[in-house]
Order: sequence, then C-alpha cells, then structure tokens
Amino acid sequence: MSTSPVRAALNHWFRRPPRLHGEVDHERTVSFLELLYDLVFVVLISQVAHTLAAHPSWSGLADFVVVFSLIWIAWLNGSLHHEGHGREDGRGRGNIFGQMGILVVLAVFTAHATTTDGTNFAVTYTVLLAWIAWQWNTVRYYDVIPMYRRIAGRYIAMLVVSATLMLASAFIDEWRFVIWVGVAVLNVLVPMLDVRHPLDRPLGLVPTESMAERFGLLTIITLGELVVGVVNGINETNRGFVVIGTALLALGVGFGFWWNYFDLIGRRPPRATYRAFLPWVLLHLPLTMVIAGAGAGMVGLIAHASQDHAPVGSGWLLAGSSAALLLLIALITLLIDYPDEQHRAVMPLARRLLSAGVVASLVVGVLMPAPWLLALLLFLIHAVVWFSLFVALARHTDLFTRHDSPADA
Repeated sequence: MSTSPVRAALNHWFRRPPRLHGEVDHERTVSFLELLYDLVFVVLISQVAHTLAAHPSWSGLADFVVVFSLIWIAWLNGSLHHEGHGREDGRGRGNIFGQMGILVVLAVFTAHATTTDGTNFAVTYTVLLAWIAWQWNTVRYYDVIPMYRRIAGRYIAMLVVSATLMLASAFIDEWRFVIWVGVAVLNVLVPMLDVRHPLDRPLGLVPTESMAERFGLLTIITLGELVVGVVNGINETNRGFVVIGTALLALGVGFGFWWNYFDLIGRRPPRATYRAFLPWVLLHLPLTMVIAGAGAGMVGLIAHASQDHAPVGSGWLLAGSSAALLLLIALITLLIDYPDEQHRAVMPLARRLLSAGVVASLVVGVLMPAPWLLALLLFLIHAVVWFSLFVALARHTDLFTRHDSPADA
C-alpha cells in the first residue's frame, strides 16, 4: 500500500494522455526544455550553412535548400506537437529528449548529406520521421472528435509515406536527391490542402503567442548563423582593417534583418484561420532559410574583402537573401491582425517600403560592388526601411513614448 502513491504519481507523470486537438493552453509559455530542443538545431543549421559557405554555387545552393528544408520540417513537427499537445510531464519530456538524441546523430551526417553521408542521413531521418509519426498517432488515438481524427490520420499518412521514401533513398544513390525534394514538397503541399476547407471550421492547433515566440526563436537561431559567418570569414583571411570593417558592416546587415523582422512580425501570431495560419507557418521556411544562407554568404564576402568586386556566389547569397527576407516579411504582415490602429494604418506604407527594399537589394546584387560597399549598401537599405516606418508611426502615435521599443507596441 505504501507504494501506491508512487505508482499513481508515475502513471500520471509518464502515462497521462497528450492534450488533444482543440485543447488549447492560451497561458502556456515557452519552456526551458523547448529552448534546449531549439539549441540542437543550432548545430544542424550550422552544419548545412557551413557546407554552403564552402560551395556558394548553384549546385551548393540546391543542396542547401533541400537539406535545410528537411531540417526545418523536423523542427516544425517537433515544435508544433509540443505546442499543441505536449505537457510538462514525463511523456512530454521523453518525446523531446528522444527527438534530440536522433537529431544529434542526424547532425553528424548533415554537412555531407548530399555526398558521402547520404545513406546515413537518410536512415537517421527515417528513424526521426517514424518517431514523430508515432507521437502524432498517440494524439489521434486519444482524439474524440471525428474531424480532428481524419486530419491527424491524413497527416500521419504523409509522415509514413515520407519515412518510406527516405528509407528507399538510402539505397538509391542516383535518385536520392530527387526523392528528398519530393519529401520536402510533400510535407509542404499536404498541410496546404486544409486551406480548401470552409473558413468557419475550427483550427485544431490554434496560433498563440507562445507559438509565435517559438518561430521567433528559430529565426534568432538562423540569425546566429550570421554571427558565425562573420567570425569564420575573419578567420579565413588576414585580419586587417578592411577585413574587420567589412565584417562589421556585414554584421550590421544581420542586425537590420533582426530589426525589421521582430519589429514587424516578431511575437505576433497570425489570424486563427486556415488561410492565414498555414501560410504564416510555411512562409517561415524560406524566411529562416534565406537568413541562414546570408550567414553562409558572409564567409566568402569577408574572406575576399580586399577585392574590387565581391565574389559572385557570396555576394548574391547576401544580396538575394536581403531581398527575399524583405519580401517574405511583407507577405507575412498580410496574415497578422495588428491590435493597434496605428500599426494597421501604416502597414500599407510598410509594405511599400519593404518592396522598395527588395528592389534596392537586387540592384546591389546586380552591381556587385566591393565587399565592404555591398555590405554597407545592404545595411543602409534595412536601416532606411526601418527608420521610415519609425517616422511614420512616430508622427501619428505615442507608441514609442509608452513602450520600450517598436516591437513592444
């Protein structure tokens, strides 16, 4: 009898069912465990970005896009599962720590996933997908609403097909890359099928502030790759005045990325509809991808700081990423309901400013000036976009005198 309280506690701690579809915890905050989980992806993203930095070519970019997409899909599944269904108990912790163990092994094979470690990467990723599919099937097992069971069933089927394809790719060298492209596309298209359904159908996974914070944290992780790119670029050449100056200007571009993302869309969840939520989620795939790509471009840009023109591959990685980021931010703002009238009033202007920044970034890429000048021009583009929006808000509101920063408005 003395052990019954312990047995009951163990059953509750490790066998409690996950939260079901529609069981939303609006008061939930991002946990320390989720922060640790995200740090594992620092290693994965660093590996794939390092490979792109060493090979800033069209083929290197294609490899980067596919492998980064697979990594992002893994992060998305793990993060959304815990956001919508996880609890702070033994089951929830076990699920995340199990994923982290697999992800660490996956990181070992990520740098050369498309070359010598393709088989090992494919097998490990298959195990990861099987683990994730099992987690989602546990939710489906306990779901009682038929609509959510059908949605979960379709999603689990997609994961099973993806795992089967990844396992097959481990033994088919000549078609491996094509199969991986198919897996990435499948994981994007299947969720988008829900957009066709009636707008009044309730979301099983409701966007919350904690969810928006998780996406912001992944963005910060990829922004960290910009810092890594700056340091690696300095270490690959002589550390003279021009090199250090170019590195600091390139770092300023990364700061511009941060200011424009977090002041416009950071910690702001999308509207709670399928036609807003799903695009908001999926647009973060290219957004985080281009930030990590910019970090890879900084290595070559800084390493060739003394040249008259920036190296084409690295220069376009940075200029193209700048343009793509501004465009994606503009698109994401369309999916958010800004709570204050002032932000809603200036959003049309913000999108025009962001669009102008897209064009200006592309012009810088075409001109391909010296590395220091390319970085300076891109920094100025982001600074002008942000400052122009700041002026527009300051003229019509007291937001900046009532809050510490535009992001808090």
